Amino acid sequence: MSAECPYTPPPPPPPPPPAPPPPTPASSPKKKLYQTVGSSRGAVEGNLTEACVLLAQRESRVRRMAETRNRRKKKPGALGKRNKHFFRKDLQWILVNTYVPSLIQDGPQCGLVALWMSTHLRKPPLCVDMETVVRTALSRGYTAQGEMFSADHMALLAEEVCGCKAELLSGGIRGDNAAAIITHLWGRQPVLIPYDEDYNHEPCRRSGHRAHWAVASGVLLGVDQGSVSEAHTRPEPTLPWLYAPVDNGAPCPAGDAALKEVYVLAKQGKSLRYQLWSLDSIAASNEQLRTMDPKRANDGTQYVVPLGGVEAGLAGRVVMLHTRTEKQK
Repeated sequence: MSAECPYTPPPPPPPPPPAPPPPTPASSPKKKLYQTVGSSRGAVEGNLTEACVLLAQRESRVRRMAETRNRRKKKPGALGKRNKHFFRKDLQWILVNTYVPSLIQDGPQCGLVALWMSTHLRKPPLCVDMETVVRTALSRGYTAQGEMFSADHMALLAEEVCGCKAELLSGGIRGDNAAAIITHLWGRQPVLIPYDEDYNHEPCRRSGHRAHWAVASGVLLGVDQGSVSEAHTRPEPTLPWLYAPVDNGAPCPAGDAALKEVYVLAKQGKSLRYQLWSLDSIAASNEQLRTMDPKRANDGTQYVVPLGGVEAGLAGRVVMLHTRTEKQK
């Protein structure tokens, strides 16, 4: 018998080539700093809740600064009357505000976001989503990227999407216009205000290069003591020096000689929080809106700018929304 050769199996097949790497997901646009900060914070609801916190913070900040200055001068406890309070204690302070919801803008939509916020004060209520505001502005040719460089267009857009009267004021936020705005806010009605926005969102003067929109929904008035009847006001529990009207019948002191200081409570699309601005600062910012930022004007992007430019469209102009129906006035 012949010997059998042992069986040798064939070599294993080569391993398959590695699978191609998964496709790289499309990177989302990098968030702006204000979008990152805004998404990590929550809005504070309540007509006066956040406002009272804001006022208390202002007082506390000024007092700490005064204490620091006095420690450096080695005069502990010697806080002067002029610098230990942000709000003058020789005045009676009255706060009126109606809460508006917050929304962080996506791109240059500050005006459209401010309008969307203000629609929530309409009486009777009207549900308007942000997409409707943007779509309407685009279809009417008021905007190309979300920008609103015309107060006239803003007024027309507000009347269409909000179904209410929009009153356009020109000539600045002083004199009779200031009194009209104070009265409007006292009546719990919103005001849309264009201004130059500083890096902390407060009003500044950059000739319109940082043009921005905010909605004012409240007002803080400093009046001579005793000039407003106690029958129409009540003290705030958290701030005993602060008062609020007890009803809508309290007379507004706009135009009265007793009115000494005015601040507005406003929101804008780069923060979820209310901000407090002096009426003088927002007036100074509003009246000097002149030109678009040269970088924006030359970036190759299409914008809708009215005839006469930013100055003709925004300088000295505000939009007051009459959000109540005729039957409720």
